[in-house]
Amino acid sequence: MLQHIQQLLTPDEVRAAREILARAPWGDGRVTAGVQSALAKNNEQLPQDCAEARELQQIVLRGLNRHAVFFSAALPKKVFPPLFNRYGGAANAFGNHVDNAIRYVPGSPSGERVRTDISCTLFFADPDEYDGGELVIEDTYGRQSVKLPAGDMVLYPGTSVHRVEPVTRGHRIASFFWIESMVRSDEQRRLLFDMDQHLMSLRTRHGETDPAVIGLTGTYHNLLRTWADT
Repeated sequence: MLQHIQQLLTPDEVRAAREILARAPWGDGRVTAGVQSALAKNNEQLPQDCAEARELQQIVLRGLNRHAVFFSAALPKKVFPPLFNRYGGAANAFGNHVDNAIRYVPGSPSGERVRTDISCTLFFADPDEYDGGELVIEDTYGRQSVKLPAGDMVLYPGTSVHRVEPVTRGHRIASFFWIESMVRSDEQRRLLFDMDQHLMSLRTRHGETDPAVIGLTGTYHNLLRTWADT
């Protein structure tokens, strides 16, 4: 499932994040790439342990924690600590690749691992600030090209082949990270998300105590109970 999450961050949060990013110590983006990805990756990235990255992570995580559509679409069990990258100038593209299936959380004393069910890209630059830089995702519905407003995020299956097209003007700045979902199957997550969105519409029109709403809410939670791994 490819899902556009609108306004994950408020305009004030985007402004604060951009101020931090403006003073950030950018380095070679290949430090977090696998063997295959490193051959295709040509961008800049914040060191994972720098103060600016830690400040930005808190902004992103606050946005995730309060956004109901994100929770409904992702059903998150674990969130890999957000990373931050920049494309532009000589470091301006990332060719076709598939994300590693398992990521080790940096600094975790127990060697915590996150299965990358869902890939996430959160934009910090608006589309008119740079040319190129589209996130191109190959999924079951064909090729999808994504370029979103600052503060918006896209979720897509971690199994997808994807790339970032060359940036020919300006800079594309984003956060990227992965979700291990309580529901491993992309198809099952899609069904649950669709049901949840329709239920919210029914609640608005008929109220929480309508018998059909109560019955369908029970069906949703019984399916989640059947499929979820907590």
